[in-house]
Amino acid sequence: MTTAQRNQAEAVAAAAPVAPTHRFGTIAPADEANRLLLANVHPPDWQNPTPTGRYNLVVVGGGSAGLVAAAGAAGLGAKVALVERHLLGGDCLNAGCVPSKSVLRAGKVLGELRRAGEFGVQVGGPVTVDFGAVMARMRTVRAGISAHDSAKRFRQLGVDVYLGEGHFSGPQSFQVGDRTLHFAKAVIATGSRPFVPDVAGLTETGYLTNETFFELTELPRRVAVIGGGPIGVELAQALARFGAAVTLLEQGPRVMPRDDPDASALVAQALARDGVSLRLGAQLVAVTAGAVGQSVRFRADGATHEIVVDAILVAAGRVPNVEGLGLDAAGVETTAGGVMVDDTLRTTNPRIYAAGDVAYRYRFTHMADATARIVLRNALFPGPKQRVSALVVPWTTYTDPEVAHVGLTPEEAAAQGVALRTFTHPIAATDRGRADGDLEGFVRVHVKPGSDKILGATIVARHAGEMISEITLAMVAGAGLKTLGGVIHPYPTQAEAIRKVADAYNRTRLTPLVQRLFGWWLARSR
Repeated sequence: MTTAQRNQAEAVAAAAPVAPTHRFGTIAPADEANRLLLANVHPPDWQNPTPTGRYNLVVVGGGSAGLVAAAGAAGLGAKVALVERHLLGGDCLNAGCVPSKSVLRAGKVLGELRRAGEFGVQVGGPVTVDFGAVMARMRTVRAGISAHDSAKRFRQLGVDVYLGEGHFSGPQSFQVGDRTLHFAKAVIATGSRPFVPDVAGLTETGYLTNETFFELTELPRRVAVIGGGPIGVELAQALARFGAAVTLLEQGPRVMPRDDPDASALVAQALARDGVSLRLGAQLVAVTAGAVGQSVRFRADGATHEIVVDAILVAAGRVPNVEGLGLDAAGVETTAGGVMVDDTLRTTNPRIYAAGDVAYRYRFTHMADATARIVLRNALFPGPKQRVSALVVPWTTYTDPEVAHVGLTPEEAAAQGVALRTFTHPIAATDRGRADGDLEGFVRVHVKPGSDKILGATIVARHAGEMISEITLAMVAGAGLKTLGGVIHPYPTQAEAIRKVADAYNRTRLTPLVQRLFGWWLARSR
């Protein structure tokens, strides 16, 4: 290496953004977007403030729940401290919702281009993918959004931002370096991290999770995706569309086990169409490194199988981040599911609450936001407490087509002894569905028998995540399926399927007796 080359390499290394801890790997590559990201969410020259007096609220964790709690409390006039050991914005900004949806958008563009011939459109040759450009765009989008979660912005909101490792030093104090933060109330919002199964050789040979996947700049040719939940199916489909040979290994009998079985089946069909090899009922045995890649051995269908891949993406669930927080000193108890809380999100220390993934079973960004708002009300104000059990919880898996759900599933209803009456309308039976060429998917709504009260719903459609909010609003407002039947929907839209489901319910109200009475009345009215 020449002196000039050595100097250039040293300059690049010095400029490379390096994460303060190992949690999300390194913030790589060292490009302008990642430097801007790091400058916002963990400025290298940040100076922690000196605490003065007791805080109304100390927020531990700067992810979605923590940021909402800190900003909300400061906006109400509270004296607030926010502690983050790594990157503000947490998983959602840095390794979850924002980067994944940016990458999935590219995959959906590819899906449209490859169907172009169905609509009489010729794209002029084979469609190619510049994976490096896909990831570069993702980093640019992420960096642009990061200003909203930045340390500077929260300081301007009146929040004391502390960056670094910390722990509870007592029931009413939290230690960050040499700073002791005393508080009247605190909220634990440290989130969750990927669960990594205990498989022989996996750690030694190396693997990706959502926390390191977005560092990639080159597309792996062959990928094993471990887990058929939302993260697994979303990224498996995108990788396959980009041109990777993808094998998805799921230990259960179907992908997306928490969703409607019919929805799960449609996603499985979509994955297979895009070239994903699905291996269900797969139990991992071992991973070994070889000259031509990583060998993954698993058992399925009563036999042992082996595949060779260039990368392994682990998407096998999440575990709460409770380690190293000094929870014993704070008198806060934990379970396997995270911090133990009651229905008001209060921990076993009545001065400390918890919000988001670290304490709540629905590990979604929007639920981190919702639980943080509950904590604000319950921790800072007297009077009746808001209860987390009252929440109506929707979620969406952003495959193509999307799957959105709210309320009870049939399996949950059966386990609780709740009877359901179900109404389904296919997307293909809407005019817009046919015009769009979307001949798969459905709107399915469950109601209480003998009533129009909505207990749950599933939508499989191109934009199911946008459509589900209409049903969620109805459930929150106590409006039944009969009310949705009276909502005028723009024509033509796929959301008309919601009204058609309501129409199907209304037709069941026209009993033979009611029909005879109508006939009698109309005959008299001639």
